[in-house]
Amino acid sequence: MARTPPSDTALHVAELSQTAENLFSIAPAGAELTALAQQLGLSALRKLRFEGRIKPLGATDWQLKARLGATVVQPCVVTLEPVTTRIDIDVARAFVQGYQEPDEPETEMTDDDTTEALGSWIDPALVMQEALALAVPDYPRKDNATLGQLVYTKPGDAPMTDEDARPFAGLADLKSKLEKGGDD
Repeated sequence: MARTPPSDTALHVAELSQTAENLFSIAPAGAELTALAQQLGLSALRKLRFEGRIKPLGATDWQLKARLGATVVQPCVVTLEPVTTRIDIDVARAFVQGYQEPDEPETEMTDDDTTEALGSWIDPALVMQEALALAVPDYPRKDNATLGQLVYTKPGDAPMTDEDARPFAGLADLKSKLEKGGDD
């Protein structure tokens, strides 16, 4: 069994207290924030803090409960202007001895995505990175950002708009003309 931790933040399970909560606090700065921002495809990661505790869960398992706080900057999906998002979420993981991921090609997934296999080490920094990656908005949008309408056509042709492409727009217009009795 390796006694060398896989990272600076990894905690050896055999050395965790069975009677008291094992507290941790991670607040990366500088180059660590920059590297994590690049890894997650963010424009910037201004602040990141992950604080919590690891406590026994039954006789052999462990539970991690923590609070993740971060300020991320991403480009707006409409305007490409920077969008700043504040993330504050609770994170929970259960590290269970004997837990196995399904290895069949097609398996029904359970609703529980907080359970992981218990190894020799528990690394809160890895949990922090995963929780942050899941919490970052997929499509950040600046307030009041609207997608304009582009109209393309060959020179000399009448441009077709989104409204023209709606198949029932012409029928509604025809129906209103027929109801009025006109055939303009």
